Amino acid sequence: MSTPAPKQLRRMRPIPSFIFASRWLQLPLYIGLIAAQGVYVFHFWVELVHLLEAVFGSQTALQALVSSIGYKSDVAITSLNETIIMLVVLALIDVVMISNLLIMVIIGGYETFVSRMDLEGHRDQPEWLSHVNASVLKVKLGTAIIGISSIHLLKTFINAANYDEKVLIAQTAIHITFLLSAIAIAYTDRLMAHPPSDSH
Repeated sequence: MSTPAPKQLRRMRPIPSFIFASRWLQLPLYIGLIAAQGVYVFHFWVELVHLLEAVFGSQTALQALVSSIGYKSDVAITSLNETIIMLVVLALIDVVMISNLLIMVIIGGYETFVSRMDLEGHRDQPEWLSHVNASVLKVKLGTAIIGISSIHLLKTFINAANYDEKVLIAQTAIHITFLLSAIAIAYTDRLMAHPPSDSH
């Protein structure tokens, strides 16, 4: 039994070929995001080292932590307390979630808009990458942004005494806006994927 001949690729005309090749202009953007990912990794380890040093009594590390999280107190801060630890841990979680968002944009965006990565069968292939497209990527990014916004809002409420009431209201409104936007995007994509059938 003869095997079918492989399908011949049609040669593109020069102008469409040039326009299609312009997608590679996005490559430096994704490389830049990888560099930004490296900055976040460095920032994470700096904060983690400060936290560990503060546990063992380093006043310099403690003051660096207090300054980075914007924590203020009426009394002098000479040791870690539960609020400072919680704010620092939330800041570390925030860095991890933003890093996850970067990975989603880098891998998903490159796969969707630049070139296939041929990861089929690779044991470390992300589960979501097998069915990623522009719509799925938008919904996943929206969900990730809501998670990041939630962490920021929680950090603000824990440290609410050091924020103006207008800031608290504004951050809450922004979070609700993100939430409603993500719901609207998901609903719109669902309608486009499964349009309502005509009753007539």
